[in-house]
Amino acid sequence: MSVTAEQSETTRARVLEVRDLVVRFAGRGKGRRARAVRAVDGVSFDIEQGEILALVGESGCGKSTIALAVMRLLEPTSGRIISGGENLATLRGGALRQARRRIQMIFQDPFGSLNSRQTVFDTVAEPLVIHKLGATPEERRSMVMDALELAHLRPPERLAQSYPHELSGGQRQRVAIASAMVMRPELVIADEPVSMLDVSARAGILRLMMDLRDQLGTSYLFITHDLAVAWVVADRIAVVYLGRIVEIGPATRLVERPAHPYTAALLSVSSGDDVGPDGELIEALPGETPSASNVPEGCRFHPRCPRYIELGKPEQCRSVDPQLHVIRPRTTTNEDTSALSPHEAACHFSSEES
Repeated sequence: MSVTAEQSETTRARVLEVRDLVVRFAGRGKGRRARAVRAVDGVSFDIEQGEILALVGESGCGKSTIALAVMRLLEPTSGRIISGGENLATLRGGALRQARRRIQMIFQDPFGSLNSRQTVFDTVAEPLVIHKLGATPEERRSMVMDALELAHLRPPERLAQSYPHELSGGQRQRVAIASAMVMRPELVIADEPVSMLDVSARAGILRLMMDLRDQLGTSYLFITHDLAVAWVVADRIAVVYLGRIVEIGPATRLVERPAHPYTAALLSVSSGDDVGPDGELIEALPGETPSASNVPEGCRFHPRCPRYIELGKPEQCRSVDPQLHVIRPRTTTNEDTSALSPHEAACHFSSEES
């Protein structure tokens, strides 16, 4: 594929390439009854420097498993996870620990992710100790204070001596962000980072993360069940259903013109009103998400798909597994650089017109 001069000028370095990622777990039962759980079933995506890619889907769709596999907190069954020219899926021991300096993670629960016995200073300094960064105690202290300042924990000297129980939920999540940013990572994986915070704290955390992207060029893999939040923060959105990406494209384009019926269902529900506490759709779609140990033949979404019913239950949907294909190609417009990304969907009947 040829690349125009305008596209070349806006091309950024990739900080992460995931190719054909598969994560399977042993199923329950014995013999033939023990079907493997296909938690992640052939996922591929890239993240460029300074880009925010959001993974969106219901609870149990596999988005958090993707994040844990990228961090190598879960062992991938197969696939490649390329960062810094290395395949993280094959690294072990010291080589893996060194590679993890480039990727840090922020977890969902700001109450459970911090050690209640550690001060804020010790929490933020811990990654520096593990990776033996900071030649002197004074240098290490300066790095911690800079990270607290970056996370808007002010005054840092006072808050550094606090314990988690003395902080609000928003402050605790800022400590988690400072602990990640003290390493100056290329990529931060944020797994539902605002879902347990109140509305005012959510806005502050989202703004902080976007400011750090603009200030430091940090990239994010942002995981959420809330498509509205993804639209606010992300350059691109990847919609995940039953272990696979079913639609991916520039955030505004995907939200304004969804190509996959599952994305349309996610958009049809208001944030919080029709979504359960774990992110599951309550009324937008019939039935429940099938088990990852019993993925339907053909299109994995067809048992719940309104389009499948409207079109008279085509045999193609029941027998042929659709792959991602381009709905709207790369464009060179005056939009942000995400306009250079194609819009793709895995549906037999998705098109520009649909």
